This record gives sequence, C-alpha cells and structure tokens, in this order.
Amino acid sequence: MKIIITSILCLLLGACSTFGNWLNDPIPPIAQSSPLGGELENMEELDGKKMTIAVYSFTDKTGQRKSSEIGSSLSSAVTQGSEVWVIKALQEVGNGTWFEVVERIGLDNLVKERQLVRNTREVYEKNLKNGPTPLKPMTFAGLILEGGIIGYDSDTLVGGTGARYLGIGATKEYRTDTVTIVMRLVSVSTGKVLLSVATEKTISSHRSSTDVFKFLDMGTKVIEAEMGYSRNEPVNYAVRAAVEAGVIEIIREGERKQLWKFVTNKI
Repeated sequence: MKIIITSILCLLLGACSTFGNWLNDPIPPIAQSSPLGGELENMEELDGKKMTIAVYSFTDKTGQRKSSEIGSSLSSAVTQGSEVWVIKALQEVGNGTWFEVVERIGLDNLVKERQLVRNTREVYEKNLKNGPTPLKPMTFAGLILEGGIIGYDSDTLVGGTGARYLGIGATKEYRTDTVTIVMRLVSVSTGKVLLSVATEKTISSHRSSTDVFKFLDMGTKVIEAEMGYSRNEPVNYAVRAAVEAGVIEIIREGERKQLWKFVTNKI
C-alpha cells in the first residue's frame, strides 16, 4: 500500500515540477502561420490587371460573450478585429496577383495625415516657383468587400468516455463550437452585390484526466489524486481560417459566374 501512495505522490510532484518549469521558462512568441496559406498561394492567378478593393469593416455581429462557469463574462467570444485577416488574405491570395487593397479602416487617420502634409507644404514651400508640391490623389476602389462574423454556436457537439475500476478511473471529454462568417462583393459603380458566400469553421476542445480514490486501513484513511490536461483550439485561428476560406470561395465563385478568368496558359 505504501508503494501505491508513494507512486501517486511522485506523479503529482512530477506534474507540479513540469508546470513550474513552464512558468519559469515560457514558450517564446512566434509568428502566426496562415491556416490556409498553401491554398492561398496556390490559387490560380487572375487573367488581367489587379482589382482595387476596399474593406471598410468586417465586424462581430453575434454579440456573443465568452462562456464562463462562474458567471457572465465581459470578454467577446470572437475577435473584434477580424478585418486584419480579411485584408491579409486579399493581399496574399494568388501570390498577391489578385487584389490591390486600399486603406479604409483607418481612413480618418489617413485623411488627417494628408491634410497635415498639405498644410506643411503650403507654409514651407510657398516660395517655390510652381508653388507647394501637390499630393497625389488617393486611389479609389472599384470593389468593396463587406460582411462579418454572424454566428458563434457553442457546444454543437459534446461527448466523452470514461471508466473506473476499484477507485481508479480515466475520462476523456470533447466539445466543438462553430464560427460562421459571410462575405459579399459589391460593385462601387453600380452598387450591385456581385457575390455572397458563407463559410464556417469548427473549434475543437478536449480534456483528459486520470483520478484515484481509495480507502485505506479498513476505511479509516482515504487517498485521492487527480491529474489531467485540456487543449482548446484558438478561436482567433478558427476565425482566420474561415476568412481565408471565404476569400478563396469568392474567387472561385466569381470565376464560375464569369466575372473574371483564371490564367490558363503560363510560359
């Protein structure tokens, strides 16, 4: 019996030591890789010039809050800055041969900075022969990409397995959530919605644990121990994957509707 107790204590001490080492030597930050980077880069190239596109907003329309076992949470379930993934996907698709993305998210800051440049030149270049150096006109977009995150469904699939024998048991639990986004492509010249697509990505979580509960010395003593871990897929990673899938689907859908063509013959 002492051997059993000693073994359990060693397992617990080993787990605590591992956790302590992780706290003292955390994993350094790394650049986040694209979930569908290969598909984005390998997308067929556009047969023609790049299309200028603007993204004004791509927001969370769910209002969903993070689930909490101790009460409501003030944190949102999904990122509030998903437009950065939309812009990056548009820039990278087809090795950057499809879209020229113009700044619209920070348009107010851009206009203020241009006004500052203009005022500075008017003051310090007023004596030049041709007057102050004019600013180049801003590039306008022919297309606008609209949309957002419209769904975050928790516990779409829940389950697990477990077994116990003589006070020693093990359990495994899993859960999936689903995030859904929509995108639509709008023509600036006509206001017509050219394309509309929806994509979704599941977010997987699982937990494993092992526990021991035994009475010793004729029921006068009890020993209890538990050890386990859980792994949750990052929601931000799932949102980015859904966004990239949406951009890929927009391009393919546009080709099917003959809005543009792929390059068929490369030399």
